[in-house]
Amino acid sequence: MSGNKQSYAILKTPKGKTLVGVGPFKEFKECPHTGVAFYKNNFALDEVRPWKVPQEVFELSASDFAQFNKPSIEWQELEPDGFTGVFREINEAIHRGIVEKSVPVATEFGRLLSGDMLGLLRDLHLAGENFYAYGWVDGDDGFCGYTPELLFHLRKGRFKTMALAGTAQSDERSIFAFDEKEIREHEYVAQTLVASLSDIGMVKRSERQIMDLGSLVHFHTPIEIFMYGDHSIDFLLRKMHPTPALGPLPRTVETLKYLHEWRERLRAPAHFGAPFGAYDHGEFHAVVTIRGAYWQGSTIAVPSGCGVIEASRLTNEWRELGLKRSAVKASFGI
Repeated sequence: MSGNKQSYAILKTPKGKTLVGVGPFKEFKECPHTGVAFYKNNFALDEVRPWKVPQEVFELSASDFAQFNKPSIEWQELEPDGFTGVFREINEAIHRGIVEKSVPVATEFGRLLSGDMLGLLRDLHLAGENFYAYGWVDGDDGFCGYTPELLFHLRKGRFKTMALAGTAQSDERSIFAFDEKEIREHEYVAQTLVASLSDIGMVKRSERQIMDLGSLVHFHTPIEIFMYGDHSIDFLLRKMHPTPALGPLPRTVETLKYLHEWRERLRAPAHFGAPFGAYDHGEFHAVVTIRGAYWQGSTIAVPSGCGVIEASRLTNEWRELGLKRSAVKASFGI
């Protein structure tokens, strides 16, 4: 690393611009509702002051991180033993009627050989149409990525979110459209979202679509809510996280406890799959931090998750996890 002590928050918004906040950040327990503030929390949502108000805000350009060299990383081979054990435990929980679905995480680790992890930020401004670039840097620690998953966007009582679940390689797109297991997994997510949000407004669910992300395709269902009244952003964040795509079904204290234990055993980074957002003069936009790299000093982690339901098969899920991590590495050129 370069010994960088600066802090940054980065997020691409639906309008196509990528906001950069520069620290040191002032921290708050609740949304300040003035100016610009970033929301950064871990998967457990137990950070005391998740709202970060930057000293300066600007729009990301090609020159902002151009001085940092892309990192060279030595990767460790990821053995399947740990994931296999958790997969079997989830299947047992499904057969016992505790869960219908859960989302284990497999994490591949590497060691920085040369370059700088800030070099991963160089191309965030080039995020494609279906991706939201995001990043957080605090000295020598941080994370960044290109997520396709919107947690929610809120503007003047209109609440937009999505169901994103079901994965295949792009060359399998034609048969993917009829894959009963992938469709079932997606419908778990979409139907659960619609049911959970019906108490805050009138829900409009669009047709299921296929989202093309280059090497991978996903099922994608846009969902919009016309809210009945006002709800705080903090309330909505806790209502939405974890989404059915990243969390257990049903989502209860017991099933969340199992999920957190499985994530910890599989060494999932604390911020993987967590909400990351930006409040910008009355408008709020948050994404789910998947498809990214996480680092602490010279240790780098690339995690991937998969939805396990009764119809899931170990070899297929392990293959899907590897495809997702390969896509992340390719997006960064590492």
